[in-house]
Amino acid sequence: MTDNLDSAAVAHFLADNPQFFARHATLLGQVKLSSPLTGKTVSLQERQMEVMRAKYQALELQLGNLTRLAQKNGAIAEKFHGWNQALLQARHGADLPRALVDGLCAQFGVPQATLRLWDLAPGHDDAWFAQDVSEDARIFANSLLAPYCGSNHDFEAVRWLGDAGAVQSTVILPLRSGGAAFGLLILGSADPARFEADMATDFLIHIGETASAALAALRA
Repeated sequence: MTDNLDSAAVAHFLADNPQFFARHATLLGQVKLSSPLTGKTVSLQERQMEVMRAKYQALELQLGNLTRLAQKNGAIAEKFHGWNQALLQARHGADLPRALVDGLCAQFGVPQATLRLWDLAPGHDDAWFAQDVSEDARIFANSLLAPYCGSNHDFEAVRWLGDAGAVQSTVILPLRSGGAAFGLLILGSADPARFEADMATDFLIHIGETASAALAALRA
């Protein structure tokens, strides 16, 4: 009578001897396994087919997710392209701030957007985008190491949107040149879930960098 075989040893033997079932083909129909899908006893071939079908379904699901992600990224890229075109079509430097915020609203469906700049070249002191910027706002801009996304905690910058009381969620982007902040870009929504603290910020960083590069021409 043979000793009980260790299951791991059997598995290693079969892995090291792939020709085993070729020499004992009748076993393929005789070996019976319990199916986790149906609970019934099935042959080795049937169990193998179940495993292959499960792998195929997992690959189909993965491919579907990748396709949806590619379509989403493609749509974002198209919107970003449209926004860049609006910036390039601004004929005068002073037109850039309005083209920038209006383009964001139009291309990305942002309910409210505005910006404020400081340390500007002469001639822009009375422009709408240079008004009402306190020293606290400038310090706040320099303290932002990443975009702020989340609830509106009565930020001074959000009040620049006008109807600040209706803004429930916001994005605040620092505009930088040479490391120092020279402005803030603010997005607002009455929907508390539109801009959430756990949302991805990679795309927002790209918006901030593009806006910074475009508006740097207005600096002193």
